[in-house]
Amino acid sequence: MKKNRIVLFFITIHFLCTTNMFAQAPSKWGMWEKWGEQPDGMYQNPVLPADFSDLDCIRVGKDYYAITSTFQYSPGMAVVHSKDLVNWNIIGHAVEDIRQIGPEMNWDRMNRYGRGIWAGSIRYNDGKFYVLFGTPEEGFFTTWAEKPEGPWAPLTNILPEGGWDDCSAIWDENGQAYFIGTHFKGGYRTYIFKMAPDCSSIDRNSAVLVNEGDRREASKLIKVKDWYYLIYSKVEDGIRFVMGKRAKNISGTWSEEKQLMAYNQESNEPNQGGIIEGPDGNWYFFTHHGRGDWEGRIASLLPVTWINDWPIMGKVGDDGLGYMIWSGKMPLNKKYKKKKPFFDDFKSKKLDANWEWNYYPRNEMWSLSEKKGHLRMRAVKPVENNNLRKTPNILTQRIYRTSHSEVTLKMNVQGMEDGQVAGLCHFARASAYIGISETNGSMNIVFSGNGKSENIEIGRTKNIWFRSVWGLDGINKFSYSTDGKTFIELGTPFQFTWNDYRGTRVGMFTYNEKNENGYVDVDYFEYKK
Repeated sequence: MKKNRIVLFFITIHFLCTTNMFAQAPSKWGMWEKWGEQPDGMYQNPVLPADFSDLDCIRVGKDYYAITSTFQYSPGMAVVHSKDLVNWNIIGHAVEDIRQIGPEMNWDRMNRYGRGIWAGSIRYNDGKFYVLFGTPEEGFFTTWAEKPEGPWAPLTNILPEGGWDDCSAIWDENGQAYFIGTHFKGGYRTYIFKMAPDCSSIDRNSAVLVNEGDRREASKLIKVKDWYYLIYSKVEDGIRFVMGKRAKNISGTWSEEKQLMAYNQESNEPNQGGIIEGPDGNWYFFTHHGRGDWEGRIASLLPVTWINDWPIMGKVGDDGLGYMIWSGKMPLNKKYKKKKPFFDDFKSKKLDANWEWNYYPRNEMWSLSEKKGHLRMRAVKPVENNNLRKTPNILTQRIYRTSHSEVTLKMNVQGMEDGQVAGLCHFARASAYIGISETNGSMNIVFSGNGKSENIEIGRTKNIWFRSVWGLDGINKFSYSTDGKTFIELGTPFQFTWNDYRGTRVGMFTYNEKNENGYVDVDYFEYKK
């Protein structure tokens, strides 16, 4: 009898765990030993433990598409794709030339840290994809494409005025389009405007005030059954959470209002994203967590329960509000595939969609064709010496907060000239790098970070390998190799940081403060996570 009770106890524990009746929260924020899809048919939040901020999401057929803000990075507004809402791949960018936004986004100014492309919305109507977004200084922009990976049309500035953010769009049953945006400089007042069906213009005179106050942001418009919903976030007691309004008519009145999620402060405030219906009839909330850490604002997937025609995100509490969950059943049953490292050998005719330059690059200073199977990076002069954040043509990627992340870069350095530095870097509020310098005919391995620098002279070499390794604490160690096998650590450990609404990035660079002579050829870049 005692043995049977023990067996029953463990069966009960297994049932509770697999049905999410236990919270399954990490011991503290960021301690995610597991993430994304798991071998047992479950997924673990976050599904993307990296900087996928300001999400919006739609489903077209059996495919999901989402956008994520990119601020000053180029190309801008990343478009991501999934078949199951858990495994996502970057497939392109909606803004190929961010100079369309303004000259401050260019390599010769670099004056839009924390600004540039903010939150937006992706929509599909009449066979076309539309992306709408705001920039705090330049206003609202729209673009469209027949395929989500592009090419995307040149930007249209539909409201050339600063002080606006967080927009969305919807079409009614008659094909009339509506646009919603928040005037944060005017007291966070949110207006609905009539818009041209192709999103090319809005009617300023049609503005209807539908929301205001309390730092109300993250507006999304959706229609489910007979109701139009305005999903947004607001702040109380310094905590951001999800709210909703609804109306039977898009023009209002928007008098019904309801809190949809609890404070969820301990899980860094999941609050902005897209509500979508899956092919199985279940509903989901693909959302970022609004408070960022060194990995940025991560993405999680929460189930949605409709109660009295209101969408409640996450686990429904006794108070009727939604609470964070840390695991769930995969929305789509399929064979589990182990996560693969990212590997780029630069044999393609264009850069992989995972890459984003810091600001618009000097395109004449890089090439995928000058040396086959390599990325040639020519040395550029910094806009401001001794400042990595003011150095053009840094090619970057998001970093992930995982138990073990390892980036390895191989460079051919035979084309380097006097004064040139090239290498592997991390940057956000602070920066650090390991590189190789050419000085008066000698080659040196250099480290810069934490206000310190180190130099080690090496003999002439054809190739150099750089590596960065970090874990859940976000403290990296740099190392280098001259044979690709034996790596030697250099420099002090560097703590990743959060700044300008972004997490830390990893990047490749080369500069020359004396002149613009010299180049390096990147053979490959590998990221294991």
